[in-house]
Amino acid sequence: MALITKEDWAAHRQASCQSLPGWLTSGEIEPSDLPAVLLSYQQKLLQTTAVNRVTFVEKSRRTGYTWAVAADAVLTSAASKSARGMDTLYIGYNLDMAREFIDTCGMWAKAFNQVSSEVQEFVFKDKTSEGDRDIQAFRIIFASGFEIVALASRPRSLRGRQGYVIIDEAAFHDDLSELLKAALALLIWGGKVLVISTHDGDANPFNQEIQEIKKGRKPYALITLDFDQALHDSLYQRICLVSGETWSYEAEAAWRDDIIAFYGSAADEELYVIPSNGSGTYIPSILIEQAMRRDIPVIRWSQDESFLRLADHLREKICADWIDANLAPLMSRLDPKLRSVLGEDFAMSGDLTVFWPAQVQSNLVLRAAFVVELRQMPYAQQRQILWYILSGLPRFSGAALDATGNGAPLAQETATKFGLDLIQQIKINESWYRETGLTFKTAFEDGLIEMPQDDDLFMDHRAIKLLRGVAHVQRTTQSSGKGEDAAKGKSGSKRHGDGAIAQWMAHVASRMAYGGPIDVQTIGRPSVASGLGDYYGSPRGGRRDMQGY
Repeated sequence: MALITKEDWAAHRQASCQSLPGWLTSGEIEPSDLPAVLLSYQQKLLQTTAVNRVTFVEKSRRTGYTWAVAADAVLTSAASKSARGMDTLYIGYNLDMAREFIDTCGMWAKAFNQVSSEVQEFVFKDKTSEGDRDIQAFRIIFASGFEIVALASRPRSLRGRQGYVIIDEAAFHDDLSELLKAALALLIWGGKVLVISTHDGDANPFNQEIQEIKKGRKPYALITLDFDQALHDSLYQRICLVSGETWSYEAEAAWRDDIIAFYGSAADEELYVIPSNGSGTYIPSILIEQAMRRDIPVIRWSQDESFLRLADHLREKICADWIDANLAPLMSRLDPKLRSVLGEDFAMSGDLTVFWPAQVQSNLVLRAAFVVELRQMPYAQQRQILWYILSGLPRFSGAALDATGNGAPLAQETATKFGLDLIQQIKINESWYRETGLTFKTAFEDGLIEMPQDDDLFMDHRAIKLLRGVAHVQRTTQSSGKGEDAAKGKSGSKRHGDGAIAQWMAHVASRMAYGGPIDVQTIGRPSVASGLGDYYGSPRGGRRDMQGY
């Protein structure tokens, strides 16, 4: 991606726009000024699928293609058989995608004045060699006799189906090659196939198909749309129309800069359809974004060498004051009826230590209570903060702690204090990644994860890559944070997927057998003069002496 400044983009767009309707600059919309419902690149998609049996689309994020694809589905399935109408089968990779797509189809059906049923929820029977498998699905039935079916997960077989198959975010399906094989078999009976996705690594089967098309080895239609082309075709102008904002060259340039900054080092792949080197991101960006909640705080605290030079009791006092000011209010808001767990990723220098306390909701969603990030923090204060949090978690049922390298002593001490059956001491290695990776990803796919809406944590989860068929957090072994796997956070400091590991650990902890609550007795507050000992802020606001911590 060529580097273009905000000023350059504003000037470029001003030069490229000959004349604009009055509603863009005045904020007043005249009916005669309203643009076409679909933007030009969305129109091109429908024109392409209308005359090609197989269409591949490599695209930028945030371009509204799914909205246009839903219109295509309605036009296809609402048409009579003589007008080449057919069933449409939409295959996403999670329930939210399926529901959003079918709802958009319902909107288009009303806009096109097509006679159709209301959205129906049903069980799709996936016929496999091992027997039937139930998939949650949604559908709309049209007067034409055809229907649109949106599936919440990938079917293993499309035997017995006919029609228009739409595979959305294809690069993130677990076995795209087999899914394509099943979809393309429908062409025998006059169907058609649309495969649409952002990229997920140059070794991904989706990119391999794209390369075969570009080389002329496969007779499929190909559409490529990057972020800047979408802006050229009035994407941001349409956003302003919908949101009621007044469009300007400067506003568009600022919005473009914000989006590129949000994706950071992933912008080439996510926005400019340039596959990254390697096997690609394990958890799709859309799933990470869907899991994010604005009301979950991230508390960050870093220290320098001068803090380490302080006397032990002074560091302990400063830390206790920080706990009272930052963590005690958050701990007091925890729901006492819910089961609590904690995940941790440990570091002494360079990397972050991250504590990820979470509560299991009544609907099994694992919701982060808050996230604590510590940088350059002495071992004693890391223990002080960790044990404070653990002591105040209601219905505490388990924690998974990083026992790799320098993390082993803290994990061991914590296990002996809180119980060997409650504290998992995790050696992060190939075997652990293999055993836990798929269930962690599935939790995102099923909407069972809630995490802070935070750019650094977003990029941490983007650092989970598929390597030799196993999900890993790509980390550098250099404590200086050098190397291509090290990513800079908003503060400019290096990150190595630390937040992703901590949440991964919390998810592992949530799957432990419930071991019952830990009872911590309050025995009063010691004076500073008598020595602070192991002195922590109380999760309910006061302080307590935790003798033996």
